[in-house]
Amino acid sequence: MKKIKLGTSNLEAPVIAVGCMRIHTLSSKELEDFIGFSIDNGANFFDHANVYQLGHCEELFGQAFAAAKIKRESVILQTKCGIVKGDGKTVSFDFSKDEIINSVDASLKRLKTDYVDTLLLHRPDILVEPEQVAEAFDKLHSSGKVRWFGVSNQKPMQIELLKKFVKQPIIINQLQLSITNCTMLSQDLHVNQAYTDRAIDRDGGIVEYCRIKDITIQTWSPFQMAQTGLFQGSFIDNDKFPELNKKLDEIAQKYSVSKNTIAIAWILRHPANMQAVTGTTKTERLKACFQASGIRLTHKEWYEIYIAAGNLFS
Repeated sequence: MKKIKLGTSNLEAPVIAVGCMRIHTLSSKELEDFIGFSIDNGANFFDHANVYQLGHCEELFGQAFAAAKIKRESVILQTKCGIVKGDGKTVSFDFSKDEIINSVDASLKRLKTDYVDTLLLHRPDILVEPEQVAEAFDKLHSSGKVRWFGVSNQKPMQIELLKKFVKQPIIINQLQLSITNCTMLSQDLHVNQAYTDRAIDRDGGIVEYCRIKDITIQTWSPFQMAQTGLFQGSFIDNDKFPELNKKLDEIAQKYSVSKNTIAIAWILRHPANMQAVTGTTKTERLKACFQASGIRLTHKEWYEIYIAAGNLFS
């Protein structure tokens, strides 16, 4: 598995991160096997959040990890905080000092560990007081509970505001990206084109900003279909995307892999050195994702896929 350094840290991580949002669907034995399979294939980075099944996914992972007797230092654990839920629904976003610290303490307990390698602020908090975030980060870092910090779904000025107060480097920004959800890339092809809303800059040039500031972009929902809302299904083998699937199949045959592999390879081909976060709990699909680490698409192939998805130039 190819590795990259995350941001300005010395933390080396695989280019494929294993997302744990759906692991509650697995039995204890299946989850142990899932974790072991990932590690055996070099994918030792596991992405969590306190709101995944209201903490149940972290708890299940912690139990399975302990039962498998895997050395803590052999894996990289990431979790997120800041989304507050009630009755399973998001009720607020809270980046206050106490909320961040209490959330991390609860995650550590569920994960059965005394530290996480990376902590992300989960989406923006409109009422953020960066001074409180800084105090929380200082306490978590000095106590050894969190080694590195990042954000998710944030644009440049939101990150700059945090950096004015936070001492620790922001090494990660987790953003949504797939072949059919790529406005943060496609807007760059429509500069000054007033006749199309494809020219609208919706994120303040976040890709370029992260590259300039040495912030690693983690991409979530790499198979998510076009912008019809969150979690509406995959574009793979979806009859709404015949041209895309035809092109993916053509290129997949060339490399003797699956369409899932090529969809991940498309993300990894970007020179920003992104880290793709999977969402599957099926080892066969996970293996297909892992195979993308060894494939480098050509310029021509990347744009053929891009255009086949309907990301037109005009």
